[in-house]
Amino acid sequence: YNCRGVGHFARNCMVRLRRRDAAYLQTQLLIAQKKETGIQLQAKEFDLMGAVADLDEIEEVNAKCILMANLQQASTSGTQ
Repeated sequence: YNCRGVGHFARNCMVRLRRRDAAYLQTQLLIAQKKETGIQLQAKEFDLMGAVADLDEIEEVNAKCILMANLQQASTSGTQ
């Protein structure tokens, strides 16, 4: 899920993922510091933390798909 909706899958999601730029990293640092010190997170910050976990999972799946495609291509080119 990108948007955490039931039946809403990442490949069908119309919401654009946030880039990991300096502002993004600064926001993540502040959220982590608040969490570490025990300050209660706002709903928006909590949702952002969930989106980051989803993004990491999506990147992992994409990497595995690329690896499988490369292995398949290598095996078919080796048999020809």
